[in-house]
Amino acid sequence: MKRFVSLVAVLTVSACGVETATTAATGAAVKKQEIEQGRKTMEQMQRKVDQANQQAQKHAEQAGGDR
Repeated sequence: MKRFVSLVAVLTVSACGVETATTAATGAAVKKQEIEQGRKTMEQMQRKVDQANQQAQKHAEQAGGDR
């Protein structure tokens, strides 16, 4: 009987460790996804800024050519 109780206790503690590891892995996967999404958003914004700069440069060149 003592062995059975000990076995149950060991399995319970082991299950907690597995749950903790699974939770940590899930949290890491979520963070990785957030970082990837942030990187994509940053790249999109950089493209928009570059396009706006190009348009501003074209307008400046056209305004300078009209003088």
